[in-house]
Amino acid sequence: MRLALSLTQRLALFFTLVASVVVLGLGWLFMVAADQHFLDIDRQVIDDKQHLIEDILASANSGEDIRWRLGEALQHHHGLYVVVTTPQGELLHAPEGFQVPPQAQWQPVPFEDGVSLAAWSHGGADYLALHTQMRPAHAPTQPLQVLIALDTGHHRHFLDALRAQVALYAVLATLVSGLLGWAAAHRGMAPLRAMKARAAGVSGRRMDARMPVDTVPVEMADLARELNHMLDRLQDDLRRLSEFSSDLAHELRTPISNLLTQTQVTLSHPRCSDDYRHALASNAEELERLARTVSDMLFLAKADHGLALPSLGPIDLAREALDLFDFYDALAADRQLELRLEGSASIQGDRLMVRRALSNLLSNAIRHAQAGTPVVLRLACNGPNTEVSVVNQGDAIAPDVLPRLFDRFFRADKARSHPHSDGAGLGLAITRAIVQAHGGSVGAESSGGHNRFWLRFVQGQAAPT
Repeated sequence: MRLALSLTQRLALFFTLVASVVVLGLGWLFMVAADQHFLDIDRQVIDDKQHLIEDILASANSGEDIRWRLGEALQHHHGLYVVVTTPQGELLHAPEGFQVPPQAQWQPVPFEDGVSLAAWSHGGADYLALHTQMRPAHAPTQPLQVLIALDTGHHRHFLDALRAQVALYAVLATLVSGLLGWAAAHRGMAPLRAMKARAAGVSGRRMDARMPVDTVPVEMADLARELNHMLDRLQDDLRRLSEFSSDLAHELRTPISNLLTQTQVTLSHPRCSDDYRHALASNAEELERLARTVSDMLFLAKADHGLALPSLGPIDLAREALDLFDFYDALAADRQLELRLEGSASIQGDRLMVRRALSNLLSNAIRHAQAGTPVVLRLACNGPNTEVSVVNQGDAIAPDVLPRLFDRFFRADKARSHPHSDGAGLGLAITRAIVQAHGGSVGAESSGGHNRFWLRFVQGQAAPT
């Protein structure tokens, strides 16, 4: 089972580990330096005694004189042991009770200048010794074997006590660093806890809460800003979903209510076959409207999950526009409108989908154009972009309405009254879905009594099935 740690706990543990490594490293360096320092002091003491013995040997007249002089010179040096033997093995000087272990038990202690001392432990004491040869003045051809040993136990005891104190300090310093690290991490995570509290208050009914940006550290400001952008998008999507649900209910309720009322009225009294046939024909029209609405909704639902293009090929937009003019010619003539084509262009895409998008724009322009004015469909190429625009003359569109014209079920008039159309307000939304599936974009603008809806295709952006 994996142990899950909070970010505060992880940071506190990290601070503790770093502090322990630093403190233990400094303690180790301090102990190494102290041990080397005492070793240098012992070496200096041995060197001084070596010079003293050399001076004694240089001024002595005989072996007895050497024995007497060494005894007088070394009797008051506590912890210093000097053993002097002749080549024949005769002891000229040796401390009482001091035993020299075999050289096989000696541990070499080298120094940077090439000198090597010997170290050993015996009887609970630690010794550091120099073993050398010295030539006395009275017999220079018979070098004496000299062993100068120094009891370093007091240094070892001091270092052991110091090591214990350093270890205790390291433990305490690590614990204190861990506590301080936890306190710092806990305080540093306060902005995250504040963001969590605000995020916990976000719900479908309360989407106005936002993360603090100016009061959090720089490292968290980008996160707070992105979360705010996400909440903005969610709030906008929730608003659109709420409006969509309301509009969908309205669009479905009207034909269903008409069907129910028509059927109830027809069945309320016995009627002739012509009356029943007329009622069924009226119901069929409402059912066709329902079928179109459901079909359009299914199309847009597929678009939300990535609309697949059934087939891709070259599309002559001018030819498609002329075919649509033939289809809408009667409707335009009834409203005294002139259909006009300007320019030519070709794109790669699905012909039936692109034709449906053009048809939606053209029917929308005819529906809202003023009588006796032209409806112009312009085709233009600008580098990799191909733009299709439909321009009509009619009532100006408010600036706050323009960005929402391609939303589902959106209509500029809140009464949803459309005397010239039985549409459900999904045509422009379908147009946007088709253009986006081809990698393009849509837009609308209104100025000077002219309303312009445009589609922009970028060649090479359409995603094949």
